[in-house]
Amino acid sequence: MNAALLIDASYFIAAFLFIYGLKRMSSPLTARSGIVVAGAGMVLAVLASFLYTLDVNDAAKPFLSTNLTLAIIALALGLGWAWRSGKKVAMTEMPQMVALYNGMGGGAAAAIAAIELIGYKTHSSVSLTLAVLGGVIGAVSLSGSLIAWAKLDGRINKTLRFSGLQAVNGSLLLLLLAIGAYIVWHGGVVAIPVFALFFVLALVYGVMMTMPIGGADMPVVISLYNAFTGLAVGFEGYVLNNPALMIAGMVVGSAGSLLTLLMAKAMNRSVANVLFSNFGAAGDEEQGEMEGSQKPVDAGDAGINMRYATKVIIAPGYGLAVAQAQHKLYELVKLLQDADVEVKFAIHPVAGRMPGHMNVLLAEAGVPYDIIYDMEDINNEFKEADVAIVIGANDTVNPAARSNKSSPIYGMPILNVDQAKQVYVVKRGQGKGYSGVENALFYADNTQMVYGDAQKVMVSMIQAIKSLGGGH
Repeated sequence: MNAALLIDASYFIAAFLFIYGLKRMSSPLTARSGIVVAGAGMVLAVLASFLYTLDVNDAAKPFLSTNLTLAIIALALGLGWAWRSGKKVAMTEMPQMVALYNGMGGGAAAAIAAIELIGYKTHSSVSLTLAVLGGVIGAVSLSGSLIAWAKLDGRINKTLRFSGLQAVNGSLLLLLLAIGAYIVWHGGVVAIPVFALFFVLALVYGVMMTMPIGGADMPVVISLYNAFTGLAVGFEGYVLNNPALMIAGMVVGSAGSLLTLLMAKAMNRSVANVLFSNFGAAGDEEQGEMEGSQKPVDAGDAGINMRYATKVIIAPGYGLAVAQAQHKLYELVKLLQDADVEVKFAIHPVAGRMPGHMNVLLAEAGVPYDIIYDMEDINNEFKEADVAIVIGANDTVNPAARSNKSSPIYGMPILNVDQAKQVYVVKRGQGKGYSGVENALFYADNTQMVYGDAQKVMVSMIQAIKSLGGGH
């Protein structure tokens, strides 16, 4: 078997593993094995790329040793950093890591485009156009993802907004497209400063595009940049005539696009509204005065009340992850189940800082999948619940989304927590959520606030229930 045939066969198998792995990732039961399968496909694709060295001509052989050395160094650095960071990253920081990986993928696509363009290696107009598009999209994804990471990590706490911002960004985009068209028109034979200006402006545009977006919208932004990265990789795969890159790019791009649309739908907003509105940043929205007051309750009393309930529904949020309270929460759940209390989890599509965040968090604690329900499958059951307990969630349980037309989140589908007979909200303090929107649920007549760190609150509830007897 010659090298070309072996490479093509390897890429075909790798493509199958990518798609099959993604399919298995669609279910929590098979997601872990899906990641392993897709990872095996990537390993195979990387190894297959080294087979190109078997077909180099004599003129290229002097450069082969240097290129192989650089490739191996790059692989070693990437594997070492990914292994170390992957092992030590906390669940609360997983969204930041996803943002970084998105950015690195976009940056790699932009780097490929730069090499192909500056080295005048693209000759056809189609390849040249795709190289330019892949370069600009990859660079935007790189800088935009880095800003998203900084916002999620708390390193950037402010938004960049000023009068005429949209006009500035629009002009910047038109200038980028004009330079890209100029490069294509001249067959890629332009001065190095033109390429440099093109990529610098693309990086700047990624920053300018992301800085105005509020923190509450960062999950959608990360998903969008994931789609951008896949698109850029797919374009550059065509430029390099690399089937594995093309297929991987298409899979990532389509999955990221679908996820972005689903998340926007879950927030009852368009992607354009996410990118160009002022939601989720300042915390100073005019939405009227809240009626009533927040009513505190002791964690132990709340735990005892749940012990004597018939049905309890739990709505987790990012605060659960911050407190790393998922294991204690499951211990509480098992105590309630031992007392013949029906317990279910309700997961909002955008709970946490990224899609699936809460599912992964609960799976880590060993919570069975059959008691975890998506919003649309459990929302009608809240009115039958004796107790609903909210742990670290905010906007996803705010009834103002249904009733207050002046609220920025009006129209967003929410968990119907307020319809339960009794609602307990576990919260560290009286501050607003990530979007800065005041939560009407906290002031409702059937709501009581359990203030404190979620893990400590869970411990107090567990102790109170065990003091009644019959617990582990």
